[in-house]
Amino acid sequence: MSTRFELIVIGAGPCGIAVGAAAAAEEVSCVLFDRGCITNSLIEYPYYMTFFSTAAMLEVGGVPFTIPEPKPTRREALAYYRKVVEYWDLDVRQYQSVEEITGTEGDFRVRTRCRDGREETFRSAAVVFATGGFHRPNMLGVPGEELDKVRHYYKEPYPYYDQDVLVVGGGNSAVEAALELFRNGARVSMVHFLDTIDRGVKPWIVPDITNRIERGEITMYWKSRVARITPDSVVIRHQETGEETVLVNDFVLAMTGWRADHTPLTRLGVEVDAETGIPSHDPATMETNVPGIYLAGVIAAGYNANKIFIENGREHGGLIVAHRLSKRKEAADAAT
Repeated sequence: MSTRFELIVIGAGPCGIAVGAAAAAEEVSCVLFDRGCITNSLIEYPYYMTFFSTAAMLEVGGVPFTIPEPKPTRREALAYYRKVVEYWDLDVRQYQSVEEITGTEGDFRVRTRCRDGREETFRSAAVVFATGGFHRPNMLGVPGEELDKVRHYYKEPYPYYDQDVLVVGGGNSAVEAALELFRNGARVSMVHFLDTIDRGVKPWIVPDITNRIERGEITMYWKSRVARITPDSVVIRHQETGEETVLVNDFVLAMTGWRADHTPLTRLGVEVDAETGIPSHDPATMETNVPGIYLAGVIAAGYNANKIFIENGREHGGLIVAHRLSKRKEAADAAT
């Protein structure tokens, strides 16, 4: 036996929840699956992170996000999105991964696996991929990257007290990590392939990191990349001169971004642009080139994770549900 829904959503992050809320508002049957917990991607964010966007821009499902300060913390966002799930009484299956999708529009069959190994099969008219873009880190591709001292994630500064830490990157994640590490007793260096920090860095942080670099409190290696890593050092190579600098090093934090795993999409026949990583889709409906397969959130941005955020990805749910309703009406009109 299998249960049938109009929509099956893969991923219970903010944008997946937005799809569920849009479906609930229109009384469209919907279930969400996530291999982790609700908003699992936010769980992986640094513990003390503050969002760039205001609370109002992170709202989904018409549920007010009311907090004392204009910009919410990670903790406040985690609480808020769980309230949205409760308000709309969304059917979210946590710790239940999607293993296989077969069939065509109108009759997809989705096989899932629960945490205890039990498998279940569900049917749906359409499937929405809201799986985000944080499946695989962008690797440095250098000797020594496999060492345990190399981390592609950062949560808090305390494990790095009195350690020599190299932060790789010049975006928000790298800058915020470097500042926190510096203020909590780590000896911090940074390396970036450009000659300035990224334009997308939060504007109120720019003067802070600039001052730390100018005063020599954080050592920055511009126009440089990591060449190789050893258990007690890291070698930096200048891109123009080829000059190498050897740094005493305990940890390397590679804040080089992540990218989505497109394998489940390509198995279904969804075309993905090799250069941009953007899956083929209609921005007006979020439907891919495969009828009945939709995208929601960062997965639609390809390799440019800065193109789609919660504040614009949250709109995808309404587009998808509206398109499903229009298709339902077309089918009903054709049958009469």
